[in-house]
Amino acid sequence: MPDQSILVTGAAGFIGFHVARRLLAEGRMVVGLDNLNDYYDPALKRARLDVLRREQGFTFEQIDLADRASVERLFAEHRFARVVHLAAQAGVRHSIDHPHAYVDANLTGFVNVLEGCRHHGCGHLVYASSSSVYGANTKLPFSVDDKTDHPISLYAATKKANELIAHSYSHLYRLPVTGLRFFTIYGSWGRPDMAVFLFTKAIVEGTPIRLFNHGRMRRDFTYIDDATRAVLRLVDQAPGDAAGAPAKVYNVGNNRPEELTHVVAVLEQALGRAAIKEMLPMQPGDVIETFADVAELTRDTGFTPQTSIEDGLADFVAWYRDYYRI
Repeated sequence: MPDQSILVTGAAGFIGFHVARRLLAEGRMVVGLDNLNDYYDPALKRARLDVLRREQGFTFEQIDLADRASVERLFAEHRFARVVHLAAQAGVRHSIDHPHAYVDANLTGFVNVLEGCRHHGCGHLVYASSSSVYGANTKLPFSVDDKTDHPISLYAATKKANELIAHSYSHLYRLPVTGLRFFTIYGSWGRPDMAVFLFTKAIVEGTPIRLFNHGRMRRDFTYIDDATRAVLRLVDQAPGDAAGAPAKVYNVGNNRPEELTHVVAVLEQALGRAAIKEMLPMQPGDVIETFADVAELTRDTGFTPQTSIEDGLADFVAWYRDYYRI
């Protein structure tokens, strides 16, 4: 008999934390898994975990997904009916210098999760892909029907591989899988290596903000509450047999790109301080613009993004001030 609890991998991470918290608020039982690595400050991960541990129905397992035996043991013990797989080694730039970390977490770890789902009766696997799979594409907005054969970073390549491997498992073993191409998620409890967090910290501390391509970059900034709502709508909505496999992929984005210079200006206003800007050329593995076509997600779930960049950034700044006692 499948367990009624939902496995959320990466539960101490940014998106995983928010998804786990929302599931718990709905009265669901959640098993959170994380390896608590030091890619960024583990104190922030532990603080998120402290919030989750106060919720009824939450249990935590510190496991590295590349540890095959531990993952197998967890799945055999629980036989999860639903798995939300958000754990990954993140970051485009980090992948240039640390390739093996991405292979271990995003490829080996992903296959271990799929094997757990396959052998232990999982009814639906929802997993994180990334907008980075669109790579060198120039057609905007990015549609899930676009070709994604030109990744320009190893991180992007591992996320594309996740989609392909998930589809093969879905086809071979009738495992329902849903991949989510997240577009630049930001908000409270966010990741310190991402733009909004980095910009805010720099403005507060009076250190330079590094703006690549001289700030002429546009990103489809997606507020965490919107992204979380999309995940929750899909958890119990397993895909049907499209193209011979119960597999779907969706864009999860705000459907509106914002210029980085505008994001900085909004943060300056929210913080009441001017930014020191360091204008730099493009760097390897980056793209000029991301823009999500979310029509399929809207059609299938009724989801529409609701948070403007101004409201989202105000909320992030309020959290940042509170968390860091500024």
